[in-house]
Amino acid sequence: MSNSEASRRRLSETLSAPTPDRVSGVVVEIGAGLRARAAEVADGMARRLIREVAYSPNDPLLEQLRIASVHANVATLIDILVDGMPVGRMQPPRAAVEYARRAAQREIPPNLLVRSYRMGENAMMRFCHDEVGRRDLPVALGLAVIDRITEIVYSYADWVTLYVFETYEAERERWLDILGNVHQSIVHGLLSATTPDPAKFEAATDYRLDRVHLGVILWCTGNKEVDILNVAESRVASLGRQLEFDGPPLVTAIDSRTLWVWFPFAGLPAADPGALRSAADLPAGVRLATGSPGHGLDGFRRSHRQAAAAHLVATLPGTPSDRSAIGFGDPGVAVVSLLAEDMEATRTWVREVLGELADDTESAAALRETLSTYYETGQSHVRTAQRMALHRNTVKHRVAKALRSIRMHGGTHERLDIAVALQVCRVLGGNVLRTPD
Repeated sequence: MSNSEASRRRLSETLSAPTPDRVSGVVVEIGAGLRARAAEVADGMARRLIREVAYSPNDPLLEQLRIASVHANVATLIDILVDGMPVGRMQPPRAAVEYARRAAQREIPPNLLVRSYRMGENAMMRFCHDEVGRRDLPVALGLAVIDRITEIVYSYADWVTLYVFETYEAERERWLDILGNVHQSIVHGLLSATTPDPAKFEAATDYRLDRVHLGVILWCTGNKEVDILNVAESRVASLGRQLEFDGPPLVTAIDSRTLWVWFPFAGLPAADPGALRSAADLPAGVRLATGSPGHGLDGFRRSHRQAAAAHLVATLPGTPSDRSAIGFGDPGVAVVSLLAEDMEATRTWVREVLGELADDTESAAALRETLSTYYETGQSHVRTAQRMALHRNTVKHRVAKALRSIRMHGGTHERLDIAVALQVCRVLGGNVLRTPD
């Protein structure tokens, strides 16, 4: 090697040496690269956690809060990488703290919460390695950058895990002191046990099972805090006077925004669940889901399962939320609750059946509503026109256009399939509709 080549090599090594300033500068670059991919990073991490640490199935609201926590943690950690702020001076993400509180209220084991953060730490490092790999860094500098990022990510994960764990423990202790939650574990036991003990349940809750039961779920929506226990106390008393319950209802708080309620009747209630929802006079930000009345232990469990199915339908992201109440017996809800278990398959099937009628447009919505009403009225143009306050010729035109659109798509499905697909669109809305290009 010539003297000039050796000199150039020494100069190159000197310029690329992993000095603290040089390492910090590259870490900032890595953070900026991650910030440009923040949504991709957070979405990928959330999908992995939901898949591998599955402890809140069939609960869209809790899953939404969990995803918000992941996004908030990713954004905070990226800010630390870019700005260089010490971890100890940061405030924990609000969404992460709120999710820890809700996990405590739902009795999610704290070890699963901790495991999620450790898995998130691992996922974040994978993205960081990817960003480092995109840059042609000298080996020594690359290793120094990885060491520094590992230190930052570990410190953040350790700090935030400790914080949310302490939040969890404090909330769990507080929650156990709230009136009504003494019943929670007993209720869960009766609902899930293969060999339930009705006598033990009745002794602990002072609620008799040898009656007709109507299962109801009340929950708060939006960001505004609502005291769900106070809401229940005032509304339950009012409902008791109007619908003549056979004794006090059973009320148990599942978390700070969700209540499970059972209303007892001596026989089949004179009022149907729809009347119950009308009589509830719910305040803004509070919604209600009902099952169907059922007798005895089986009826107690079945009515709650039905209310939970209606609640699932109502809380799926993208589902229309213009109604304050939903019932398992409402048109399409029972079937849709089953189809909602596999949204991807349901979405594909609806679009195969309806073709362009599954587009999320005003014109397609008008055709769907007209054709659905046409089927509900026994394929009567006259009754459809009366129900929708339209001219009969308008109805005939829309029905013909809707069916022609389905046939043009190559659809050979029976009327029942089309009617069910239309109900799915009505109930689930944007979850299954296609956004036109």
